[in-house]
Amino acid sequence: GPGFAEENTSSEEQTMIKITGKSYLTSPNLPDFCGCSPGWSSAFYGAECFDSEVHSYLKNLGNQKSSESQNIDAKKVELEQLLMMETKNYRKTIKFYQKLLQKERRSKGPETKSMLPKLRGQLQEMKSKVQFLELVKKYVQAKQWGVESCVLPTVIHSGKADTMDMAPMDESSLLLYYNAEKHQCNNQNGVRVLQAGTPLGLMAYLYSRNAFLEGYVQQFLYTFRYFCTQEEFLQFLLDRISSTLSSASLDPSTSFTKICNRSFYILQAWIEDCYSVDFATNTDLLGTLKEFISSKVASLNGYGERLLSLLEDTSARKSDSAGLCSGVGTCEEESEEGRKTLHSLCKKLSEDVSRKNFYWKLSKGMGPIAQYQREWLHTGSALLPKPCCSSFTEESSVSLARADEVGPVLLMECSAQQLCWQLTLLQQEVFNKCHPVHFLNSRALGVKDKCVAVPKAVSAETVSLKVCNLFLSKCIQDQYLLQLLKNADSVSTWVAAEIVTCHTTKRQVSLLSKFLLIAKCCYEQRNFATAMQILAGLENLIVRQLPAWKILPAKIAEIMEELKAVEVFLKSDSLCLMEGDRFKTLPTIPSAHVLAMHVQQLETGGFTMTNGAHKWTKLRNIAKVVSQVHAFQENPYTYAPDFKLQSYLRQRITRFKDADISALAADNCANFHQIPAEKHSRKIQDTLRRMKATFQ
Repeated sequence: GPGFAEENTSSEEQTMIKITGKSYLTSPNLPDFCGCSPGWSSAFYGAECFDSEVHSYLKNLGNQKSSESQNIDAKKVELEQLLMMETKNYRKTIKFYQKLLQKERRSKGPETKSMLPKLRGQLQEMKSKVQFLELVKKYVQAKQWGVESCVLPTVIHSGKADTMDMAPMDESSLLLYYNAEKHQCNNQNGVRVLQAGTPLGLMAYLYSRNAFLEGYVQQFLYTFRYFCTQEEFLQFLLDRISSTLSSASLDPSTSFTKICNRSFYILQAWIEDCYSVDFATNTDLLGTLKEFISSKVASLNGYGERLLSLLEDTSARKSDSAGLCSGVGTCEEESEEGRKTLHSLCKKLSEDVSRKNFYWKLSKGMGPIAQYQREWLHTGSALLPKPCCSSFTEESSVSLARADEVGPVLLMECSAQQLCWQLTLLQQEVFNKCHPVHFLNSRALGVKDKCVAVPKAVSAETVSLKVCNLFLSKCIQDQYLLQLLKNADSVSTWVAAEIVTCHTTKRQVSLLSKFLLIAKCCYEQRNFATAMQILAGLENLIVRQLPAWKILPAKIAEIMEELKAVEVFLKSDSLCLMEGDRFKTLPTIPSAHVLAMHVQQLETGGFTMTNGAHKWTKLRNIAKVVSQVHAFQENPYTYAPDFKLQSYLRQRITRFKDADISALAADNCANFHQIPAEKHSRKIQDTLRRMKATFQ
């Protein structure tokens, strides 16, 4: 069944929280601290995320031991021990595989060659086992601290009064359900499915028994900005913590304890998953949270210190990521205990699998470029320090004059696959900084259904947020999507500029062929972002009229039709890249503009019903579509970076990012259809004769 692709922090680093006496609330019974976020799988698969195998495994866990092991806490301890052991074995096997790989490269011995495939198969099995245990662990966490639906009105009142003894409130005034025709897998609420709710009701539903299991929590974290601000959501959580923290008892079955601990769970999941889009961009919100924890929680509950530590660590990680690159092949040499290292290592090991033909590849080709792969992986330039740029259109430390001296020569000398790999790493660098929330409410940022989303004459700051704003007016929105789209436009403009500045038709044909082969390589490697950017550059009105297209080899010209077919495929379905299991094993970068258009399509129409309740079915579908951003980010490309070539590409893109293609083309005679000299001279003489005739 579907699972969580990303491994959590090493089990050696995790600490088991003891529950003894009055220290019960030192932590809300967390098996590990940094693991409350349900993850993209929860939003995408919903209740189907945890299949029957997970249920039966947890049920049988500890059956061979004494009856005491049936206790959920004992099961969690045993699960942690198993996960620790399997993770340790997995790491050891990866290290052994790396040593064998290095030995094989040096000596090329037959014994080593025969061992590598077997060891690779063992690694895949071990990885699957670790991921399954992580999934079981997520399931255990998801089952904790929820309340029944009938208690949800009490959750609302708990933040408004000193006691819980209040008159019951009608649940139907808060939430609206519908009866599903088919019993859904693992849906413990029977056939009742949430359809709509008031903002207060939707926040209260976070406390329902199955909110985590159904994927509701993660879907809520992606979409709540449509019906409440970050400040309102935070205040709702803090009010529930304030009213229940001092009264919570050791009995985990009481409403006090359940509401208090679920509040901590949700707050922590919010920080882990949405810190960059909610807290990092809103200092007042972050200050309110820190002040509350320091003054109200830390003195009564050790968990407050852990939350403060989490905020500091998350902030530090965000600052570090601003200057570091993601998805480079050397990541396994740094911080082996890191969360994404396991995944990156395994991706490195299975890189040969990811190079299988794309399932709708239309023609053969790209044969010669594969020969460069081995020497490329060992290029000396990979040892150079990487320039830190927030986007690949920023100038690096090397002067632009150096790239101008080289000109497009380096583009012709490098193979299409070389350029594809480095452009993919540059694209991955900016894509990994985006968040699913960035793709919401894009109309308010001026993003439209056309190639150039934001006119170059209009800066991001001048875009009016009042037009088509679907978020609440006081809701702060991060505008990183505009930067992502601007980078895409810069690449498209660069492609067009490089072609129209070639001074001979022969060179234009060569460069057109090179860009088409790069785009083909990109989409075959599932880098749809760069492929569509190159296509946009080639479809520039000036570029499409060049004489060079008429003498382009037929096989190369066919690639243009392939790219257009790819574009149609991407626009056909918002979840087309999530079909099957390929996205779990193969790295993917979607086209940001196409994804934003799919989300806009889902946003079309009203968000509320006639009674004022917000349509949760609509919000759930939006959350499912944007969740693929996190899914793709978990599976990075592991090509060896060539920082020298990357620096050159950055500089060329920066030079042409704001270029006027028509003006560049006008200065180059190769961009116009040439008329033979004799024919041209005869036309002039005929014109002169006609002119003379008019005056006679």
